[in-house]
Amino acid sequence: MAEPKNVLICPLDWGLGHACRCVPVIRAFIAAGANVIIAADHRPLAFLQKEFPALQFVKFPAYQISYQRKGSLMLKFLGIMPQLLKSIFNEHKLIDKLIDEYKIDLVFSDNRFGLWNKKVKCIFMTHQVMIKSPVIFKLFDHFLYLINRAFIKNYDECWIPDFDGEINLSGDLSHKYKLPIATYFIGPLSRFENTNSIAENKKIDLLVLLSGPEPQRTIFEEIILQQLAKTTIKTVIVEGIPEKEEVNIINDQLSIYSHLETHQLQSLIQQAEIVLCRSGYSTIMDLVVFGKRAILVPTPGQTEQEYLADYYQKKKYFYSVSQKQFKLEDALIQSKSYTGIQMKLDGEMLKERVEDGIKEKG
Repeated sequence: MAEPKNVLICPLDWGLGHACRCVPVIRAFIAAGANVIIAADHRPLAFLQKEFPALQFVKFPAYQISYQRKGSLMLKFLGIMPQLLKSIFNEHKLIDKLIDEYKIDLVFSDNRFGLWNKKVKCIFMTHQVMIKSPVIFKLFDHFLYLINRAFIKNYDECWIPDFDGEINLSGDLSHKYKLPIATYFIGPLSRFENTNSIAENKKIDLLVLLSGPEPQRTIFEEIILQQLAKTTIKTVIVEGIPEKEEVNIINDQLSIYSHLETHQLQSLIQQAEIVLCRSGYSTIMDLVVFGKRAILVPTPGQTEQEYLADYYQKKKYFYSVSQKQFKLEDALIQSKSYTGIQMKLDGEMLKERVEDGIKEKG
């Protein structure tokens, strides 16, 4: 009998979204008989340790990129590009050592650019083959795409968590430009399953899912709490802080949880009349599982989230509003005209790619 393949899985550390969408990937590799080792840091590490307490973990340095309080993240990237490139170079050297130390057969990178190595098979997952520029720098879109594709081409395969064709979730991000070779659409990914095992009676008026890097996560939470103080809306807030385990019952209308396990959060999503959240791609994939209506507030300056929020609003899926203009009561009224999205996520395309990946010798 063949030895189980050792698979190293490493998500990007900007917020929890990349770690969350790695959950079904990790499950798929385990189901296929692989020995999974997870490399992460900070909140993604804390989150995945709670999701998979029996697995082996390696502390893998984060990029150490913070979001500013104002302005475009893309403009900030231009200023920190040397630091970012140095981080990519350092992780490229580190992955070489980890492959030898842990006898890795396959490396799976969720949007980390330096985790490729000629010794083994390396897979890159992204929903952004194209990186959106700020509106005033639209001419740079194609240039950024070429840089992004050059990094992706170092990998043996590129997996896109979306559907090919006109009915898709990522829009221009993975459907506008030519794809790298050996690219596979594996279908949207979510750690949740719509089992319909929970009563459909709505018990929560509003579920707030906070996520993303600081300081914007905290800034948005403060805005929401200020506006909730003026209402009687029955609300649950999940702060997206897995390194803490706190529950704060403010009153009969408001409960705040620092973090919830997957099955607990699934229950709340199914009970909620509507969800208020960022327009991060991983969050959108979770909403799709339940066909849930939502109000999207993109992280200020994050062009990808701003694009997706506008993309879904134009399709009449989700109401979106900027953080600066956000008014909860108005948003709840406006959102009634939007339908949400529901797609079947059966995991078959992911399963096929995983099984193919561990069949081959790294």
